Amino acid sequence: MKNNNKTMMQYFEWYLPNNCNLWQKIINVAPYLKKMGITSVWLPPAFKGASGINDTGYGVYDLYDLGEFNQKGTIRTKYGTKDEYIAAIRALQLEDIQVLADIVLNHRMGADKKQNILAYKINPDNRNEIIGDLKEISAWTKYEFEGRNNKYSDFKLDWSHFTSIDYDDISKENGIFRFYGKQFSNEVDKERGNFDYLMGCDIDFNNLDMVDDINFWGNWFLKQTNVDGFRLDAIKHIRSSFYKRWLSNLKSKFNKELFTVGEYYSGNIDSLINYLDYNDEVNSLFDVPLHLHFKEASESFGHYDMTKIFEDTLVDRRPSKSVTFVDNHDTEPGQSLESWIKDWFKPLAYSMIMLREKGIPCIFYGDYYGIPEKNFAPMKEFLDILLLVRKNLAYGKQNDYLDNSNIIGWTREGDYYHQDSGLAVILSDAEGGSKQMNVGKNLANTVLYDCTGNVKETIYVDNDGNAIFYVNGGSVSIWIKKDNMYNL
Repeated sequence: MKNNNKTMMQYFEWYLPNNCNLWQKIINVAPYLKKMGITSVWLPPAFKGASGINDTGYGVYDLYDLGEFNQKGTIRTKYGTKDEYIAAIRALQLEDIQVLADIVLNHRMGADKKQNILAYKINPDNRNEIIGDLKEISAWTKYEFEGRNNKYSDFKLDWSHFTSIDYDDISKENGIFRFYGKQFSNEVDKERGNFDYLMGCDIDFNNLDMVDDINFWGNWFLKQTNVDGFRLDAIKHIRSSFYKRWLSNLKSKFNKELFTVGEYYSGNIDSLINYLDYNDEVNSLFDVPLHLHFKEASESFGHYDMTKIFEDTLVDRRPSKSVTFVDNHDTEPGQSLESWIKDWFKPLAYSMIMLREKGIPCIFYGDYYGIPEKNFAPMKEFLDILLLVRKNLAYGKQNDYLDNSNIIGWTREGDYYHQDSGLAVILSDAEGGSKQMNVGKNLANTVLYDCTGNVKETIYVDNDGNAIFYVNGGSVSIWIKKDNMYNL
């Protein structure tokens, strides 16, 4: 029986140990992911990072080093070697699982040498404002990649390839220092006046040599890895026209679709829609507004209006462009975008992204396997139930019952192609209760049970598909046909 529901998994979290051997783990687990209904896997950045074996991948030092050269004190990356990375990609693809590579093009870190440069200090809260006079700074901006010895590319980086940096080694001062003669791009998010600068050595996408090298690297990377698409890091900080051309060129050259999902971290739904309307080469964005709604609801303990949970979210306004998620590596405690969903609400949130008709849901490794560093327990048992229900039963017309500030629900009527398909979901962020809902003809005259085990009693669906569905306080119940062929 064909799985028609797409489901993504982010297969890493921030606090994995530096000996996690992630690429090897993926090789071993690929058949199981296919069995559970995962259709695409987002892998972490595979490049050599500034902090070597401890780098999660976002402190990019050398894009051409995927765990092959002795640089930053190590050959392997945090996740393994280049050969293991390629093998992990192949293992997933053999199971018909698409592989999305996380690419980080906004900045570089861990330069080999310093350079003296004239620069202005910039107001971090208004990047259009210069603070003080032009002065000479000493900045780590020279990248020579001696360990790679010109293999794959002889292109070296210096200050001219960047717009700015965050540290002056003369004054020992942190801040944003924009180099003389450089300007921030206008094609970026307008938060803080202009959000071109994020961290490290900020890539200058007006520098034609720099852009040419990134174009060359893109061709090299795709030829080396044959990945199926990309997770695009920090796109609100990168001039939007760059990715429009870069992706178009890659798709044309390789005659490949290349599914892409961008990280545009903003709660402003209009900013996300404006980006998608301009850049039609980017297939989707992560639904940050929905994630922030989940966070607010999880912290409201029954005082959030659940009828508005999907209002002004990407899955509501542009459902075909939405990748929904509950948490990720950036929202973990201790990270720059910390916005962790409270544990009690996570089963509700995952049900809202996994069992509805619209959007592509993304499961987070840290929720699935737990985060030992933070003593967070795994949700694997519950998420496996959701995965199997989504894969086998979450089909057909969706009927919404989003009509109560605390208790909401929806049903899926099932279809001809998936035996026993159809379901009802009811959840409450406060006290328990019930709701009459219609599941359609496919489940008429059947007995349903709550596959989460939260409600023990079964219910009977009448001849017209109507039934009264129950839920306990602060929980979710997922009602499916009793004794169905999947034996969840």
